[in-house]
Amino acid sequence: MRFDSIELYHVAMPLLYPWRTAYGEDAAVESVLVRTESEGLVVWSETSPLAAPCYSPEWAGGVFACLRDWLAPAVVKRDFRSPEELQERLAPFKGNPCAKAPLDVAWWLLDSVARGQPLHQRLGATRSAIDVGADFGIMDSIDDLLAAIDGAVEAGFKRIKLKFRPGWDLDMLRAVRRRFPDQTFHIDCNSGYRLEDLDLFKRIDEFGLAMIEQPLGHDDLVDHAKLQREIETPVCLDESITSPDKARKAIELGSCEYVNVKVARVGGLTPAVAIHDMCRDVGTPCWVGSMLESAVGTRVNAALAMLDNFTYPADLFPSGRFYQQDLGRPAVELTWVEDGSPQIALGEEPGIAAEPDPALLEQFCVARAAV
Repeated sequence: MRFDSIELYHVAMPLLYPWRTAYGEDAAVESVLVRTESEGLVVWSETSPLAAPCYSPEWAGGVFACLRDWLAPAVVKRDFRSPEELQERLAPFKGNPCAKAPLDVAWWLLDSVARGQPLHQRLGATRSAIDVGADFGIMDSIDDLLAAIDGAVEAGFKRIKLKFRPGWDLDMLRAVRRRFPDQTFHIDCNSGYRLEDLDLFKRIDEFGLAMIEQPLGHDDLVDHAKLQREIETPVCLDESITSPDKARKAIELGSCEYVNVKVARVGGLTPAVAIHDMCRDVGTPCWVGSMLESAVGTRVNAALAMLDNFTYPADLFPSGRFYQQDLGRPAVELTWVEDGSPQIALGEEPGIAAEPDPALLEQFCVARAAV
């Protein structure tokens, strides 16, 4: 697959409601959209590291510059017979998985379009729809949160994720569990705590959560292993899993019982599939996470989530959940199955059959470049 040209668009997509977490607050999601052309075929990919290097060391402006100045020039006008060849070409550039991800995704999309296959089938999936969960950030009040959860329960979501940080922690969790004693919940700490908070996490055991997502440092494996040995609630690693090698070490150390996979965070679909396969082989369940991408990135994430070992409902959302105007088209929508729970389904069109809306791309664009 030859990368004939690459166009980069740094965009800022306004959110309906500020997204508050342990690492900060975002009023808009900053992404980099990548248009790749190969022998007359055109595909769009997306990476969404956010505006500031707070979720991870990468940020949208830095990812845009890294792609413009280093990664895109390293791959343009070159032919790659496999995604592994592309990964080898990118390997000399240390780290920067969010910057590498859209190029890797572009290879898979170009290949699936050339074959006339939808991306999920090209990845090896045998299903075309996935269960999804509901997520709620830190809100203005617990009453606001309870009202939002009421709506999610009524809509049939099988599990609900709650952001958790100092000042929005045990009191919030008590109120939620009191109102919803039987609902499946888990909390996401976004690296907001340290091993010294062990007593807090032991108290969390009483709430019967499905998991505690990324409680400790964003790059830690060792302290998470110590924490997991001391508490009953399963630990899930998110930010710490930036490559298949980190996933292997986490499993060997016993750092977690679940693994969250985000395409951008691990460097693309090639390492994401490798992590899925590794976890499947050792019996560690996985699920797919989101960085609040547009419909372009969400469809890629959904295609990945259709692999067999992604068994926990995904962190993927309909376009209207966070955006009044989703930059990608067609919009992502939910469908409801017989048991009343929501899913995201993909069609049979080659690739993901999604692209940015030209007018919104122009409106939300912060910077652009062509290689």
